Amino acid sequence: MAVYFKKGKVDEDIKRDDEKIAEIVRSTIQRIEEEGDKAIRELSLQFDKWTPESFRLTKEEIEEICASIPEQTKQDIEFAQNNIRRFAEEQRKSMKDIEVETMPGVILGHKNIPVGSVGCYIPGGRYPMVASAHMSVLTAKVAGVNRVIACTPPINGEVPAATVYAMHKAGADDIYILGGIQAMAGMAIGTETMEPVDMIVGPGNAFVAETKRQLYGRVGIDLFAGPTETLVVADETSDPEFIATDLLGQGEHGPTSPGALVTTSKEIAEKTVEEIERQLKILPTADVASVSWNDYGQIIIVEDEQEALKEADRLAFEHVEILTKNPDFFLENMKNYGCLFLGPETNVAYGDKVIGTNHTLPTKGAARYTGGLWVGKFLKTVTYQRIESKEQSAFIGEYAARLCQLENFAGHAEQALLRVRKYK
Repeated sequence: MAVYFKKGKVDEDIKRDDEKIAEIVRSTIQRIEEEGDKAIRELSLQFDKWTPESFRLTKEEIEEICASIPEQTKQDIEFAQNNIRRFAEEQRKSMKDIEVETMPGVILGHKNIPVGSVGCYIPGGRYPMVASAHMSVLTAKVAGVNRVIACTPPINGEVPAATVYAMHKAGADDIYILGGIQAMAGMAIGTETMEPVDMIVGPGNAFVAETKRQLYGRVGIDLFAGPTETLVVADETSDPEFIATDLLGQGEHGPTSPGALVTTSKEIAEKTVEEIERQLKILPTADVASVSWNDYGQIIIVEDEQEALKEADRLAFEHVEILTKNPDFFLENMKNYGCLFLGPETNVAYGDKVIGTNHTLPTKGAARYTGGLWVGKFLKTVTYQRIESKEQSAFIGEYAARLCQLENFAGHAEQALLRVRKYK
């Protein structure tokens, strides 16, 4: 039976925090709807101390920023983007258009059509998430999206040069230095100077995530992405230093980022706690990581692999590292996760930044019903049908009419009966 060695915040506390954020977002969206650019500018000044003549960078400004980037940084970004592009291209190849003749003269098919326009959010602040440009802008372009715009906030009153460079190299058509609720709502709703998009994507803080949730339906979204989650599944063969490093390394994202350890070994659990305490004394981002671990960290001790699998699927975390002697057991059997990291040779940071899989992944249990951002999220799979003979239309029409009448749809039935009368 699974036993909690350490528990995090209770659900009631988390719900209260979410409700406060939801009300702030709701009123801010309404303000942007009513006031447009005026609201965008005032919010940017309030939260980012940023009111340029134009939030959109000109071609000349982008060229000047790109010229300032160190060569090593350019090479590093190119390496990451090549990996992400290569994997995205293979994913796109797997999305096939189909057409099938289901009975003589009856043709059914589907096509995969890219979304027309997408707005990508690249987080900034304490952590300018350069990699999010690759994950969203580049993936959308590989999918074939015609217009991709991207927003990122200023950092201490400055344009984040490396992020802009990554956006540009990924293929962004327009780049805005704009953050938070105002960026997401501006892209989705549109203003006097921002043309609205069909879909908004990208990670962000709790306010950005809630903005996406409230705008869903008016525009498409990639998924509901909340605070970063990391689960490590470990047995007696694992290294507590790896476990502690990988949990704290993701906990530094923010003070509400859950981290969890599911282990078959009480000794590993105890040593991991000791290692976490040791590392928090020297980790430069311990001010954030310590809060996330103390408030949202949990350790669960289980009997065996089967029980570890059950607990991991119940948690349905965003990132799941498997540090056991048989990682393939979890690859073959686990159902609920955003991305799996199999064995100590890989880790979440590789997936976040460079290896090629996408880092925008489901959180808060959403892994039970969706995967993360990928080429397919930017494609609409739409269907079509065609009947090549009048006789076949009449034949199907008789079935259709009876089934429509069964449901009391007289008008539907008449559509079918008209063909029967005309063609039979």
